[in-house]
Amino acid sequence: MTTEAKPVLDGRIPAGPMADKWELCQRELKLVAPTNKRKYDIIVVGTGLAGGSAAASLAELGYNVKAFCFQDSARRAHSIAAQGGINAAKNYQNDGDSVWRLFYDTIKGGDFRSREANVYRLAQLSANIIDQCVAQGVPFAREYGGVLANRTFGGVQVSRTFYARGQTGQQLLLGAYSALMRQVNLGKVKMFPRREMLDLVVVDGVARGIICRNLVNGQIETYAAHAVLLCTGGYGNAYYLSTNAKGCNVTAAWRAYKRGAMFANPCYTQIHPTCIPVTGEYQSKLTLMSESLRNDGRVWVPLKADDTRSPEQIPEAERDYYLERRYPSYGNMAPRDVASRAAKERCDAGFGVGSSKQAVYLDFTAAIQRDGESTVRAKYGNLFDMYQKITAEDPYKSPMRIYPAIHYTMGGLWVDYYLQSNVPGLFVLGEANFSDHGANRLGASALMQGLADGYFVVPNTVADHLATRKLTPVSTDHPEFRRCQEETTNRIKKLLSISGKRTVESFHRALGKILWEYCGMSRSAKGLEVAIQKIRGLRTEFWQDVRVLGASNNFNQDLEHAGRVADFLEFGEVLAQDALTRNESCGGHFREEYQTKDNDTLRDDQNFQHVAAWEYAGENAPAVRRTEPLEFTEVKPTQRSYK
Repeated sequence: MTTEAKPVLDGRIPAGPMADKWELCQRELKLVAPTNKRKYDIIVVGTGLAGGSAAASLAELGYNVKAFCFQDSARRAHSIAAQGGINAAKNYQNDGDSVWRLFYDTIKGGDFRSREANVYRLAQLSANIIDQCVAQGVPFAREYGGVLANRTFGGVQVSRTFYARGQTGQQLLLGAYSALMRQVNLGKVKMFPRREMLDLVVVDGVARGIICRNLVNGQIETYAAHAVLLCTGGYGNAYYLSTNAKGCNVTAAWRAYKRGAMFANPCYTQIHPTCIPVTGEYQSKLTLMSESLRNDGRVWVPLKADDTRSPEQIPEAERDYYLERRYPSYGNMAPRDVASRAAKERCDAGFGVGSSKQAVYLDFTAAIQRDGESTVRAKYGNLFDMYQKITAEDPYKSPMRIYPAIHYTMGGLWVDYYLQSNVPGLFVLGEANFSDHGANRLGASALMQGLADGYFVVPNTVADHLATRKLTPVSTDHPEFRRCQEETTNRIKKLLSISGKRTVESFHRALGKILWEYCGMSRSAKGLEVAIQKIRGLRTEFWQDVRVLGASNNFNQDLEHAGRVADFLEFGEVLAQDALTRNESCGGHFREEYQTKDNDTLRDDQNFQHVAAWEYAGENAPAVRRTEPLEFTEVKPTQRSYK
């Protein structure tokens, strides 16, 4: 892969003071008259918080919306799995919070590798999101007097996280889903469930439609529109074992990449510190324990290495509450990347617990003694029940065992301030884009970004695209649609024709092991070079020896999985290459060669204070690395410290 040194990407950030940029931008955005909106068709791929809120909002404005999801219902999107909460700068606790502080915490949490203007807008819109969701009937937790409750999340020193027990994502998704179904009932949204996007159709340089496979009957379908919104989530399942639902994949974004959309910062993957540890080779995914648990749970390991005693047998004086020791200002609420590396260091040094020794304790004894079991149960009951069902251990009586795991991905398709990719007409929302979280996402900010993008940003910016560009009528009879449909069909035929000996699952598991070992919690130049060669070899073997069962003209989950793994194998190499070319440590990207004496990240702001976006250059050509400089006017990049 080659590198393009000259910065070529323009984020189209509006002029003016940071606090006024979004308002000034909205003044300049072109509008579509209400009577003209019904002339425009918009495709929304993905119906999680970003896609569901965008589809509902655009339909409410009068556009004709086609919404696609590969699940059988829009409300099964992976947003439903989010547990702990959603951030907003309401300052209900009167503890010093503000829009600026939320902005600063997010910039700092991302290790100064995110675009200032986008993050400030996100902080500004955060309060509107809560009002919107309360109006929809989202049952946020409330204090005794009736006001909305807040709790703390990692990387901050205020309480700004709104929550609905341990099922915040589910409740927010039901709010967006109800708004979406209202528009379906009114006829302004047409739902297409059980469809998987397999290609983006670009006509005259503008995104004008998609190619889908009907997952029930296997038919290849084509759909045209005036704009396409990708809201398809992240690529964490490239690692095989992750906290993501098994269906989560990179395919829609990757096919858009191969049609010209640049992929930004793919090496920025987030490791979540509170996951139920791996227990065996049989596992196909991992389960997350919400970060909110660290509000009341204390993280510790034995002071003595290789201590085989049960946690109840280890007295207080022989316990190392290492997060509280290392980061006294933040304690157990240190950011996710910091807490994850600290857990790995303790386990690597021989202080891990459990049969695998790859775990640490999350202990609620002090909280139960202080507040009572009923209070803890009211806050976290469903999370405790989930842990007990999975492990057969009672966390009310014995500490949870946790270990870091792949959870979220900060990289994604490159977008400008308007959330438009470098392919005009292709907008990318939520986790599918790169824009807001830098090199590490603060907890409870994913839901905030998805809803801000869908409810408040893209309804404005899509209108500007439609009003400022002459879009000639395009139907699915256009030659480009037929060409893309034929390429999709041929790819499926090729997968089915190989008839090798290895299962799709075995290739996916092998790729995950490579990425976790060489491009997981820590990376090195030597290891990344090994990873790239191993991935290339695995990809070659895949196309020679994979065995895909069944046929293409019916329901075939093995075929679905094969297409996604084929894309992961291509994407995984770009992920590793991006990590190799970024010669610094920042956030979740921890290069072993670049660290402070305290084992913290060591950035190189002189050479790497930029977004790295990879451009597809052809099937057998190396991808091209473009850059967008990151300029900081409101904050000064400093060495991150949570001590």
